[in-house]
Amino acid sequence: MSAESTSLNLLSVEQVVRERYSQASQKVEPALCCAVTPSQPELLKVLPPEIIERDYGCGDPAKYVTAGETVLDLGSGVGKACYVAAQIVGAAGRVIGVDMNDDMLSVARKYQPEIAQKIGYSNVEFRRGRIQDLATDLDVLDAMLASTSVANAADWMAFEERRKLLAKSEPMIASESIDVTLSNCVLNLVAEAERVQLIAELYRVLRPGGRAVISDIVSSKPVPEHLKNNAELWSGCISGAFEQRAFVKAFETAGFTAVELLERQAQPWQVVEGIEFRSVTIRAYRPKLTVATGEVAYVTYRGPWRSVMTDDMVLLSRGEPMLVHAEVADRWMIGPLKQQLIVERAFFGGPASQQSSATEEHGCCGEATKCC
Repeated sequence: MSAESTSLNLLSVEQVVRERYSQASQKVEPALCCAVTPSQPELLKVLPPEIIERDYGCGDPAKYVTAGETVLDLGSGVGKACYVAAQIVGAAGRVIGVDMNDDMLSVARKYQPEIAQKIGYSNVEFRRGRIQDLATDLDVLDAMLASTSVANAADWMAFEERRKLLAKSEPMIASESIDVTLSNCVLNLVAEAERVQLIAELYRVLRPGGRAVISDIVSSKPVPEHLKNNAELWSGCISGAFEQRAFVKAFETAGFTAVELLERQAQPWQVVEGIEFRSVTIRAYRPKLTVATGEVAYVTYRGPWRSVMTDDMVLLSRGEPMLVHAEVADRWMIGPLKQQLIVERAFFGGPASQQSSATEEHGCCGEATKCC
């Protein structure tokens, strides 16, 4: 595959991505990302061909949502994943799509009444915003600009202060309001300098115990600068790819736990200068809020491995009960480790002020018992 194209030294990442996806909303671009066969094709029957044909993704994260949940789709495009998720979460659930591209949103919104009528309820809405700034609603921002005179730097600074206050007091997506956040081949399109903020925003909007399910393109090794500066490769979901280990690490660094690789494309989608680019889907959880209750629990790792190490660096040995605080056990019981643990709760009683001596007497938190 040729790497010759316009340089990103002259064009912003956001501008290049916006222009390419606007074109792709008007005319199908088959080479844009690597479409996958949906796991629940029956859910596509209510969707018009325009939405199916102009959906560009590399995974099927919507299949990991469940009934009654509030779902946020980052970079929702023409809305395919939103309308699929809407049928899974049902009338009791809710789906919000966020995209910055007017043309993509126009297609998605056009079919809202028709699809709502077909499925029997309306539980999908679309908002215009940047996924790395889920506090700022761009439609609201446009309305503010239309009613504000910005003639000089002082006016602009005053407007920017108003924008920040509004984003804080009335964010587009409220903190801790989402059960599951989806994204399908979009994170790689965000400029590298904004990716820490992007994943921090993902974390902010999730409820404690909520999860992110992200399908994206990763690379087999770090992408060199000359490929990153290629506008066609970046907007085509290639040269902006995370290196696979760095992708997982970015979620760990942001505070997510129980990060797991759900799916990984066996054969690379593209190979550029010896670097393999393929689709993966990961799931990561925002930890639950825990409160010290005085309870403790024995946790036993079932196997099959000799031992496993948790994200908080505790080694669990197969078949060996470990005494831990109950809130620690609760934290371990989200994500994939849940099926491999046996948890037996205990309670030493007494008010919180007495718990220290009580647990010490029973060996909890002592070196011998390895209690956490």
